[in-house]
Amino acid sequence: MLSSHHVAKTARVIGTFGAAAALSVGAAHTALANSISDFSAAAVCDAGGNGVIRVTDKDASGTPATITLYLQLSMPGGERLVDTETIEHPTSQGTTADLNPLDWYAGETFRVHVKAGDQVDDDIQPLTVVADETCEPSGPSSSATATASSASSATPTTLPSPTESSSPAAVPGASSAPSPPGGGTDLAETGAGSGTAVIAGIAAALVVSGGGIVVALRRRAAHRSH
Repeated sequence: MLSSHHVAKTARVIGTFGAAAALSVGAAHTALANSISDFSAAAVCDAGGNGVIRVTDKDASGTPATITLYLQLSMPGGERLVDTETIEHPTSQGTTADLNPLDWYAGETFRVHVKAGDQVDDDIQPLTVVADETCEPSGPSSSATATASSASSATPTTLPSPTESSSPAAVPGASSAPSPPGGGTDLAETGAGSGTAVIAGIAAALVVSGGGIVVALRRRAAHRSH
């Protein structure tokens, strides 16, 4: 009887420890279980200035999740598939994925559906709504673009005036002076102006010297007559 009692007591102790271990394992599994509450979605602007729907997965179990984005249409119950992304290795700190909508304007509404293993097959609540239709690029590339834009706007652009662009080109050697009457041409244009001046000078000199000789001869004749 004593031996049987000892065996029964030992069995109860083993059963108690086994139940405690099972409860611990179950609690740990429950703590790591994936649920829709591990997911969140927001309409944000990425670094390039593009509007995206950013989904954050904080699933501690690391279960891969497929994220599907639907655009809500104006018609009742209407929607359109927009984009799909997969988060392969989620962590408890949070792993994100950006889904790209077709357009981006304030009031646009999206439904985000999550499928993660056999644990989650549900929508993120509430629906994601775009609050601001303006997205501006950020970072060094955006500041460089803004600087280049301001520099180009500050540089004046010089355009040719209508007078300069429409006036005909001047013809070398052309003269605007009217031609002399009778259709005559200027001696300077024929090359005879310089030769004529020389001949006129020689003729004037001959006339002067001839006159001097005549005067001298007359004086000599008058002297002899006396």
